[in-house]
Amino acid sequence: MVDAAMRKAFVVGHPIAHSRSPLIHGHWLETLGLEGSYERIDVHPDAIDAFLRDLPRSGFVGGNVTIPHKEAALKAADRLDEAAELIGAANTLWLEDGRLCAGNTDAYGFKANLDAVAPRWRQGRTALLLGAGGAARAILFALREAGFTDIRIVNRTVERARELADRFGAGISAHDWDEAGALAADADLAVNTTSLGMSGEGGSPLDVELLPDTAIVADIVYVPLETPLLAAAHRRGLAAVDGLGMLLHQAVPGFARWFGVRPEVTPALREKIVADLERAR
Repeated sequence: MVDAAMRKAFVVGHPIAHSRSPLIHGHWLETLGLEGSYERIDVHPDAIDAFLRDLPRSGFVGGNVTIPHKEAALKAADRLDEAAELIGAANTLWLEDGRLCAGNTDAYGFKANLDAVAPRWRQGRTALLLGAGGAARAILFALREAGFTDIRIVNRTVERARELADRFGAGISAHDWDEAGALAADADLAVNTTSLGMSGEGGSPLDVELLPDTAIVADIVYVPLETPLLAAAHRRGLAAVDGLGMLLHQAVPGFARWFGVRPEVTPALREKIVADLERAR
């Protein structure tokens, strides 16, 4: 058995009962034979600054941060990784010599998921990005790192799309929502970062018939696993990538930092989370 010296990690949010992170990290602790722990902590927004300030004395080695604390974690950190700084939010915390460090692993999770299930995505250069919220920032970071040179953001409020385009620089353009169809015609990759399709409601945010036959379609939503967008992509015969893989892969870097072993995203882990999602329906 590997000795993790009973290292303790957490996920903090408000509310937090819905988080699947304890299932993911608990699975890895068990299968790797580590003696560490990972727990949910519900912290009200009024108390998050004090919680983050006290982390070096808390006995935790680090943890994950979810809604609504990602920006507070960013501000509280003594050091940021490049992803957290550019995305403007942190989802992973760790301690180095008593200093609080923050990173963002969402872009890594997005890339690793596509690498696993649709590896030819890296050959693409043109992407259509639906939405301009917090999740879109992580996808933009990932696409830019992967070498995409023409990224088109469409959003109902085009000003928000312009803000993102300006933040990330050359090769990124902002468009109104009703331009999505025309912009889809030569897209190598289409990514939904909006809540459209969550819980199976709201329909598909894009007419997939307008995409090229070789396009890859990804959705960051994972409840349901097959959103209306992905269902339409499957019917069309396009490569379709659900959001659960991103959730699983984004957890890998944090676990490696806290417990000293890099875990793997396996079919058994995915099956465990899918079963939990089905129980919650």
